[in-house]
Amino acid sequence: MARPKLPPWLRVKLPSGENYERIKAASRTRGLSTVCEEARCPNIAECWGGGTATFMIMGDTCTRGCRFCSVASGAKPPPPDAEEPRKLAETLSEMKLDYVVLTTVCRDDLPDQGAAHLAACITTIKRELPAMKLEMLLQDFRGDKKLLERVLDSSPDVVAHNVECVERLTEAVRDAKAGYRQSLEVLAHSKTHRPQAPTKSSIMVGLGETKEELTQALKDLRAVGCDIVTLGQYLRPSGVGRNLPVVEFVTPETFVEYGALARELGFLYVASGPFVRSSYKAGELYIKGMLEAAGAR
Repeated sequence: MARPKLPPWLRVKLPSGENYERIKAASRTRGLSTVCEEARCPNIAECWGGGTATFMIMGDTCTRGCRFCSVASGAKPPPPDAEEPRKLAETLSEMKLDYVVLTTVCRDDLPDQGAAHLAACITTIKRELPAMKLEMLLQDFRGDKKLLERVLDSSPDVVAHNVECVERLTEAVRDAKAGYRQSLEVLAHSKTHRPQAPTKSSIMVGLGETKEELTQALKDLRAVGCDIVTLGQYLRPSGVGRNLPVVEFVTPETFVEYGALARELGFLYVASGPFVRSSYKAGELYIKGMLEAAGAR
């Protein structure tokens, strides 16, 4: 079946420019993976051109097979690179960033699901680059709170975990090891265990959800203390294979409506638009969110 034609508001320019080439070269030199490339993010030209990137830890192969994702899947990927914490710190130092997002593949094959490795990456970056703000987009650790705490105790500045979609669609969209309520529990425990760190989540639309279902998902996130939310259009990474087709291309006007709804529910900061992704302009989200929170006190 042919892929549906993209509406005009979903057309993007090809990535290019000095910053883009510099970030690409820096990640290649040390064998690092960026989620910008692995997830085929439509914002790669804008974000890399502006000198920001999101790094994916523990390799480029995930032990899960979510049907929205383009990251490669495998039952037993290669072991994590023990030198990755150092390589990350060196690369980020060269880039001279003041805010970085780290995300990770799921590693259900490892005894601790990679919690110690994630903590080591965060600890090393915070030690070597103490002025840098660091956002960690976490997996769910299959609900194991002790493993979650191990990463939280390494002191990320922002803790993110995505519910990805509304509750009804979770089974069809996400891997069977994941769960909507499990994700809410990750966010709730993160807020309880590390209350000083803002929590953040992301929802894709265009998968067949209703406005009522999206409203409930936003209410569920606020109920567990989620501070920041991003809302973006689901775009099918490929025309074949496990990836789900797009049910609807949500208009920019509807995204404005969804954003207003989220702000009414009390999120500190909301990003809502066709190209918005979890790590889109992450530094801006953090700074604006915190300024707004400070002003509300």
